[in-house]
Amino acid sequence: MEILNKIKRLKKPNAPWMQYYNVDGIEINDDTIYEQMEKTALKYPNLPALEYFGKKVSFSNLLKNIDNFGKSLKFYGLKSKDVVTVCSPNTPEAVYAFYAINKLGAIANMIHPLSAEEEIKAYLINNHTKLLVVSDICLEKIEHIIKDTKVQKVIVISPKDSMPLFLNIGYSLTQGRNVKKIDKPNYVYLKKFINDGKNETIKTVSGTKDTAAVILHSGGTTGNPKGILLSNGNFNALYQQSIITFDKLDPYKDSILTIMPLFHGFGLGVCTHTPLCLGVKVILVPQFSAKTFDKLLNKTKPSVVIGVPTLFEALTTSSNVPNLDLSKIKYIISGGDSLSTAKIDKINEYLKKHKCPIVLGQGYGMTEALAATSYTPGPGNKKGSVGIPFIGNYFKIVDPDTHKEVKPNEDGEICISGPTVMLGYLDNEIETNNVLRIHDDGRVWLHSGDIGYMDEDGVIFYKSRLKRMIVSSGYNVYPSYIENIIAQHPAVLSCTVIGIPHDYKVEVPKAFIVLKSDYIGINVKKSIKSFCEKHLSKHSVPYEFEFRKSLPRTLIGKVDYKKLVEEENEKRNKD
Repeated sequence: MEILNKIKRLKKPNAPWMQYYNVDGIEINDDTIYEQMEKTALKYPNLPALEYFGKKVSFSNLLKNIDNFGKSLKFYGLKSKDVVTVCSPNTPEAVYAFYAINKLGAIANMIHPLSAEEEIKAYLINNHTKLLVVSDICLEKIEHIIKDTKVQKVIVISPKDSMPLFLNIGYSLTQGRNVKKIDKPNYVYLKKFINDGKNETIKTVSGTKDTAAVILHSGGTTGNPKGILLSNGNFNALYQQSIITFDKLDPYKDSILTIMPLFHGFGLGVCTHTPLCLGVKVILVPQFSAKTFDKLLNKTKPSVVIGVPTLFEALTTSSNVPNLDLSKIKYIISGGDSLSTAKIDKINEYLKKHKCPIVLGQGYGMTEALAATSYTPGPGNKKGSVGIPFIGNYFKIVDPDTHKEVKPNEDGEICISGPTVMLGYLDNEIETNNVLRIHDDGRVWLHSGDIGYMDEDGVIFYKSRLKRMIVSSGYNVYPSYIENIIAQHPAVLSCTVIGIPHDYKVEVPKAFIVLKSDYIGINVKKSIKSFCEKHLSKHSVPYEFEFRKSLPRTLIGKVDYKKLVEEENEKRNKD
C-alpha cells in the first residue's frame, strides 16, 4: 500500500510494558505463510498436525495434501496473484486449500459459510474471484448467485470428506441428506478435483513479508463490508510473537482446540497458522455446540483453548461432565469482546473447581491487525485489563479529535502500530486512509475506534467503542449496514438498529421500523425478516423487530438511537 511507502524515519514510541519482556523485539523474514509452516512440518514430519473427529493428519501428510490440492488448483488455471475464495467451516480441506493457495502465490479470500447470498455475491465480484472452494452446505446459495460472478470453477468440499468411515456414513444419512448435489460442468467435487491434478507439478512461489496473501472481512469504520488485505508478514509476525508469549508449549505434547472459524482472524491466524508453525496439533471443530462444550473439552483434552466470551460463559453452565478435569490446560484465552470483572470471577471459579492450573487470560485486537495484539500474561494480567502489547507491537492512547497522546490512566482512542497491522482495505483508499494514519513519529498507526486507557506500567484497559457497533457472539455487527439493507425493503419508511442484551450472545441487533403509510395494517414482519436473511449474514439478522409510528429524533433531526437504548434499558429494568 502507498501509505507504507511514506514512512521515512520512525521514532521509537514510549513502551513501559517492555519491563515484562526479556527480549527487545522480533524480526520478520520474507517467508511466505506456506514456507513458514513448511519449516515446522519438515522438522516434525511424524507428529500430528491436524485432528478432525479423532482422525489425525501428520505434518508430512499435511504437506502432501496441500501439494495435491495445489496441483489441482494449477490444473484448473490458478496463477500467481489470482484470488481464490474459500467458504467453509473448519475442515482439513479448508486448511489444505488455504496453504495451497499461498504456496502458488495466489490470494486466499476467506468468507463465512453462513453469509447471505447477496453478501457472497458481493465478495466474489469485488475480489475478482476466479476459483471458489466451497462447502456443500452452501451450494444452494451459490447456485442462486454464481451466474452473476466471474467464477470459472466451483470446487465442492464437504465436512464429511475427512471424517472417519462410520462418522462419514452417519453424516451422509443425517445432515448430509439435506445437501443438494449439483451436476453441472462448472462444479467439481473433491475426489474428481484431486484426481484431475495428479499429473501436475508445482513449486512454491516466493514472496516477501509485504506481499498480499489473505483477504478477511470486516465492517471497517462505516459498517459497510470491506476486504481486509493481509500480508505474509502479518501472519508470520503473529507466529514470531507467539514463540515468546506462549513459551510453555511443547510440540510433542500439546494441542489447541480450534473452535474459532477459519474465516476469522482469530481462527485462521491465532488458532491455525500460529500453532502449526509452533508444531502444536490443531484440533478442528467444524460445528460448535455451547451445550456440550464440557464434553468436547473432556474428549479432546487440549492444552490451549481460545474463544469469545459467550463460549466461556456457556461453559460455566455446563453440567454434562461433573468431574471435568482441566488440569492439562496451559493457556485459556478470551477475545473478541470484553468481559466484566464479575463474569471473569465466575469463569475463574469454574476453572479452579475443575483443576485448571491457570486463570482466564484476555486478549485485545481487531481483524485489521490479525485479531490479536495484546494479551494478559503473568504480571501484565491486571484485573479488568486486556494485558500488554505482544512483542513488536506498540500501543498509544490518543485524543480522538487531536490525535495527541494522552497521559497514563486517561481515556482516549486505542491506536496500534506493529507488524500484524493490515496492508489496507481492498480497493478502498478512503477507508484505508481513515484508519491507517501516519502520526508525527513517522509510524503508521491503526485507529481502532475503541476507547480505553493505558496505566503507568503499559497495561491496556478497554472501556467502550467509539464507533457504533454491536458485538454478538464475538462477531462485529454494524447497525448502519443493517439499516441500509432494511431501508431497501419496499414497505419500510425508516429504520434504526440498536444492540440489546442477550443471555448467551451478549448482544443482538434489534430493529425499530416505521412502515410506509400504504403498508400500515399489513403484516410485513415475515417479509422483512426474509429480506434480511437473504441480504445479511446470520449474526446480523435482527433478533427482534419493533414497528412504530415514528422514531425519536435529536435536535438536528437525526434518529436518536441513544434514546431507544435508554428506553430498552428502562423496559428491561422494570421486567
